[in-house]
Formats: sequence, structure tokens, C-alpha cells
Amino acid sequence: MPDKILVTAAWPYVHALPHIGNLVGSVLSADVTARYYRLKGDEVWFVSGSDEHGTPIEVAALKQGITPKELTERIHAKVSELFKRWGATYDNYTFTESPVHKEFVQKTLLDIQKNGYIFEQETQMLYCEYDQRFLPDRFVEGKCPYCGAEKARGDQCDLCGKLLEPTTLVEPYCIICKNKPIVKTTRHWYIDLSKLAEPLSEYIKANQQLPANVKNFSLNWIKEGLKPRAVTRDVEWGIPAPFKGAEGKTVYVWIDAVLGYISATIEQAQHVGQTEKWKEFWLNRQTKTLYFIGKDNIPFHTIILPALLLASGQDYNLPWNVSATEFLQFSGQKASKSQRIGIWIDEALEMFPADYWRFFLMATRPESKDTNFTWNTFADKINADLNDTFGNFIHRTLTFITNQFDGIIPTPTKLEEDDQAVLDTVKEKVEQAAKEIETGLLQPAVNTLISISRIGNQYLNTKEPWNIMKTDKEKAGTIFYVATQVVKAATIVSAPFIPQTAEQIWQTLQLPENNYTWNQATTPIDPGHKITKPTPLFHKIETDENKLDEQLAEIRTKLGTLPK
Repeated sequence: MPDKILVTAAWPYVHALPHIGNLVGSVLSADVTARYYRLKGDEVWFVSGSDEHGTPIEVAALKQGITPKELTERIHAKVSELFKRWGATYDNYTFTESPVHKEFVQKTLLDIQKNGYIFEQETQMLYCEYDQRFLPDRFVEGKCPYCGAEKARGDQCDLCGKLLEPTTLVEPYCIICKNKPIVKTTRHWYIDLSKLAEPLSEYIKANQQLPANVKNFSLNWIKEGLKPRAVTRDVEWGIPAPFKGAEGKTVYVWIDAVLGYISATIEQAQHVGQTEKWKEFWLNRQTKTLYFIGKDNIPFHTIILPALLLASGQDYNLPWNVSATEFLQFSGQKASKSQRIGIWIDEALEMFPADYWRFFLMATRPESKDTNFTWNTFADKINADLNDTFGNFIHRTLTFITNQFDGIIPTPTKLEEDDQAVLDTVKEKVEQAAKEIETGLLQPAVNTLISISRIGNQYLNTKEPWNIMKTDKEKAGTIFYVATQVVKAATIVSAPFIPQTAEQIWQTLQLPENNYTWNQATTPIDPGHKITKPTPLFHKIETDENKLDEQLAEIRTKLGTLPK
């Protein structure tokens, strides 16, 4: 019986387009995993959406002189289109202004309040006298009180990962006018996380799927002491707070966004005309819920989200696994559009096809430490692994069959020991790739994929069937029969990572759609089966970094993505 799998990716703020580092840990990792489980025959719903609320949106809109709604509608449409071009197979990519989402968030918060986990109190907040507004979250910056980093935001320090409150910042300033704010009294609603510390700790300790970096970070966070967390903000843009007396206040964006995983599933159930089906993904204990995020979002997915789910009293599934990547840097620096550091997702697709990027980003996925993007590493991965190893093996195999066997898979004679050994080893590699994907080890899974095609190349180089053809065509045919089975295995294992290329190979093999499943990876293609003439899958790319930088600069000029 197929398993039910809910795959989620972190919701991107749509104050600007994401860069390729934003995609690594969330969208692409989630899509690879969703594609894999679909190939296995499981029932998969892959959901996420654009985070249209919060201070980053309001700040960006203020700087551009437009309303947050105008900004988010424009960028959401663009991001949705780009994600499709990147091959992301969302079942529902929605947005936080969705009526379904807003209603769900408000109802859930009222349930949590009713259950005794939300209270209200007066508090001291930073206030800009010049702009006459309170300064929550990203409306204020300063030095981190923990690590001393400059430009720490009012909600979090990017350097040390600590969640912050604006009043804890050292030497704070308003990001709009740069003036020093004053402290002023206001009233807010809070979720009392301390009441949930014990069940949260138990959940994290008992969860065997959580990677070590996620588990250790979360348990340390709880050990330091959970404090009440505000669920309301003094900003105009967002979901209106549902509490009595909270008129004019909105819901804190991170409370809003993480509840979107459920509302997006509810919305998808409505889209397919089965309004209760969402419960199969959220109330069925057999369902696996998989989250793909960057490491800076860990506490929101292992503390805040589970706390909300527990406090709601609805017996929702808690996260089964949270896969959190480290950061992708660019020549040792953090991405910054204003400083022209990084590559944005629209720019990337103008330079190379999506499968080139998907392969590279998964092959260098920062699973245990930050990784560094350079054009040299990009060119090396594409030229050496994707083109010379994977692409070359498949093209040489299918070209030889086309030219020497009229495109017909040869009938094997007796398989020799080394022939069978290749098939056995490839079967082990397919099983290994499956285990790696299921445990969130996508970078090793890409290496396993390349090792399958490397086995094929080594097999052909050792056997030299082009020489054997001169004296024993049947024996050469047996070798290419074996090589064809390796091609099929490599194609299916590659499908989650480079789906457009996998589809191209499958069409060349002329195999039926119902064979395009993970379990068919090691099922032989029948002798006598006819294939079509192959075309090269990839081409080598430029290795001169200066020329690639110049190409990127030209694209930025064309797209208008250079900083204003």
C-alpha cells in the first residue's frame, strides 16, 4: 500500500526574487524528494507558498514607494513562474494572503488562546519618533547582544542564529531614517512557550529522523529556557490579529507562515474536490511530513511550529523530519544584490539550463557545513561529472546501439561473471541512492548517481566492445545489452535531480510511461526493443571565470536586475 508523504519547502519572502542559495535547502531539496517518492508510487503532496507578510515586505515596499500588496502580487507571480522553469513540481504553491490561509491562522490562534497558551500584556517596544511608528523585526537593526555582529535584525541574528527582540539590540537604529528609537509602551499577545517546553523536548529527543544538527540546535535552544514569544505586531501589513482588543495589530509573520503548511494542504484538498482529504496528511500517524529549510529557520520548524500544533489541541502530526542545510556562499561572502554578490534565480536560467543548476546545487548541497560557489567548481561539476561521466556514458552506449545494431537492444548470449557483477553492483547503487534520499542525504545520492554511470564507463572501457565487434558481434551485443540496463538505472535514479534530461533519455529509449518508476530501475529492457537515435545530453561550458562574470553582468543588464 502506498505511503502518504507530505513534502514542504520553506516559504520565501517575496520582497525580492530568491538567489540560488535560497533554493538549495528548500525548493530544490524538497522537489528532488517529492519526485523520488512519486517514482516509488507513494501518494505525495508537495506544498508551500510565497510569504507575503512581515516586515521585510513592508520595508521593501516603502523603499519602492508602492503598497505591500502591489509588491507581493507582482513578485509572487514572477516567483511562481520561475519555480516552474526550475522544475519544481508543487501540488500547491499558494500565498499567505490566501483567504483559506488567513481564516485558518485566525481560527488556530483563537483555539490556542482558548486552551490557555496565549496571554496579553503591556510591553516595552522601540518606537521611531521621526517616522511615528513602532519598530518590530526588520524595521530595526543594531548589534547582536550575543555575538556582537553588526546589522543584526530585530527578530534574528544571521551570524549566530539567535532569535532576538528589538529591545535587546545594542545601539539600535530605525532602518528607514537611521535615527535612534525610543522605548514606548504597547500591548501585545504572547504564546507561552515555557508551558510547552517538556512536550517539545520529548518530541525532539524521541524523533529518530531529525538530523544531528537540527536536534542538537533545538535541544540547546530549549535548554537555554523557552520564553514567551509575541504573536502580534504593530504593523499594518499582515493577517489581522483575531484577539479581542487587538484591533489594528497583525499576526507575527513567523506564526503566520509556519501554519501555512496546513492551510496549503487544506487548500489543495479543495482544489482536488476532496475537502476532507487534508486530514489524511495531518491527522494520520502513518503520514511522513518532511520539511526542507535553511539552518537559520530551524527554531521556527522544531520549536515554534510544533508548539503551535501542540497548543491547538488538534492532535496534528508533528514534523517527521526537518532537513536543514547550511549556507551557500559566493566566493566566501553572503549573497547581496546591492553589492552584486550572488546569482539570482532568473539570472541563472538565462545562463544555463535548469538541469545544469539542479545537478550542481544538489551535488554541492551544504549538508554539514557552508559551501562556497565559484565558477570553477560549477564548471568542474558540469564538465567532469554531468557531461564527461553521466552524459558521455549514456550517449556512447545508445549511439553504438543505433549505429551497430540498427537501434535494437541486442540479445545477450551467456552473461559472464563480470557482466553479472556490473548488474549486481548497479542494483546495490540504486538501493543506496534510495536510502540516501530517504534520509535527506541528497549530496551523497548525486554522487551515487554519478558512480552508476562511472561503473558503466569503466565496464565499456575494460571490455572494449568496439574491438570485439570485429570478430564476435554477439559477444559485443551482450556487453551493450548490459550497458543498456545500466543506462536505464542511471536514467531513473537521475529523474529526481535532472528531470528534463531523464525524460529526454526515456524518450530515446522509447520505454512506456508505466515503466517510469523507481522499482523499474533494475528491471531489464527486453532484447529486441527499438530505441531512437540519441542526441547529446549536455555540452561543456566555459571555464574562464572572467568570461562567466562578464556573461552574468550582461544578463543582469538585460533583465534589469542590477541594484538601482
